[in-house]
Amino acid sequence: MNYEKLAIPEVVLMTPRVFGDERGFFLETFRHSEFVEHCGDHRFVQDNHSKSGQGILRGLHYQLQHPQGKLVRVTRGEVYDVAVDLRRSSPTFGRWVGALLSEDNRQMLWVPPGFAHGFYVTSEVAEFQYKCTDYYAPGDEYSLHWNDPQLAIDWPLVGDEPVTSDKDEQGSSLADAATFA
Repeated sequence: MNYEKLAIPEVVLMTPRVFGDERGFFLETFRHSEFVEHCGDHRFVQDNHSKSGQGILRGLHYQLQHPQGKLVRVTRGEVYDVAVDLRRSSPTFGRWVGALLSEDNRQMLWVPPGFAHGFYVTSEVAEFQYKCTDYYAPGDEYSLHWNDPQLAIDWPLVGDEPVTSDKDEQGSSLADAATFA
């Protein structure tokens, strides 16, 4: 596995070694000892899997009392995945990084606790899987608005507007958002 620190160094792009032949392929998607060495000592407690169509944007989600680190990957299709630093004490507070994750590049993104996370589906359909370091807590849901001008995220939109949930459309601006210390 190759571990690449992005412009916000706590966010790590992981590229696995793929072994393939005419029968198919094999790759290792997670090895705890290497993950701890490159990303920190985190324990995963929940796995999630979603399916979305082209043009759907999910996020930017986070939890304050039960912050979740997420190790994300795409097993079908392609998404543009984004992490926004919401740690006020961080020199990169309010900045974002993004990566194109697909079934073809098989890359994964580590989004640590303290970040908002979201993704936009660029392919006809995408299946998105992720491990979380804390459980989903329905009463602890927060969302940044995907199109906040202060964030200025460069989403690779297909068409004018993404399809979002009502909840996500009501997301806060960075200026009004509850954040981490």
